[in-house]
Amino acid sequence: MSEQTPVWSVIALPAVLAALALAAAVLDAVLGGFRASSPLGEVARLLVQQRRRTLLPDTLLLRIGVVSLVVAPVLAGIVIPLGDIAVADLAVGIVWFNAMEVCVWGSLWLTGWSVNSVYPLVGAYRFVAQGLAYELPHMFALITVGLGAGSLRMSDAVRAQQELWFVVWMPLAFLVYLISALAMAFWGPMGAPLGGDIAGGSRAELSGPDRLLFQSGRYVLLVVAAAAAVPLFLGGGAGPLLPSWLWALIKTAAVLGLLVWVRHRVPVVRMDRFTQCSWLVLIPVSLLQLLVVGVVVL
Repeated sequence: MSEQTPVWSVIALPAVLAALALAAAVLDAVLGGFRASSPLGEVARLLVQQRRRTLLPDTLLLRIGVVSLVVAPVLAGIVIPLGDIAVADLAVGIVWFNAMEVCVWGSLWLTGWSVNSVYPLVGAYRFVAQGLAYELPHMFALITVGLGAGSLRMSDAVRAQQELWFVVWMPLAFLVYLISALAMAFWGPMGAPLGGDIAGGSRAELSGPDRLLFQSGRYVLLVVAAAAAVPLFLGGGAGPLLPSWLWALIKTAAVLGLLVWVRHRVPVVRMDRFTQCSWLVLIPVSLLQLLVVGVVVL
């Protein structure tokens, strides 16, 4: 935390992430045909539900997996400015965000492996395969932003968009980022690691508080991915009349709503087809966008 960072921002960050995650869960429930109050009912049910035990699980690794699935996106969020204020405005903020997101790979794999059951392990390996498919175009999209801003600091990326938002002259990078955000949160069309064909995949054997943490971490990850799109592509808190922090929240909610909506409109994509699409389409597209931005900057 820098010297200029107010202490309240450290408390506000998890509170804002939790509120947005709950809003995403409510919207997801409504779009799925359930009552808006059903997420709160599910929280109460899981809090009192007894943990399921499989034969010879590695309990320590299981706890590390589900807890880190919540901690990693919160740590990723410390570099995302809410308006003009970030908990930690690191000089390598974009790299930090990407590094914390990659920690989710380990979280999901540990969760799937530690319960000593077939379907969760299959789900974990599916996510590793998905990660190998989306991570390169995701990194190229982030590098494109850093190249356009001339810096890896999130606040510098926002300042570089005072004249023109990056989404306007980096539309391909923005599209690649949104697709990789879905894959990062194993959400919607990228939800194969939790597929119904493998009985729920990585979360198949989770119940009680473990399942609650897993589900919460997934929503927080989705929120952080949506929030990062604001300083990276949508001008941060820039906007007329309203304060910058409110504009940042509005833009985050809009991107988050889009990501939640996609889940109910696009079917789950088979892993081999997503991998093929990533290597044959997303990577060339992201490299083309990087080349164009590089030529403009030079």
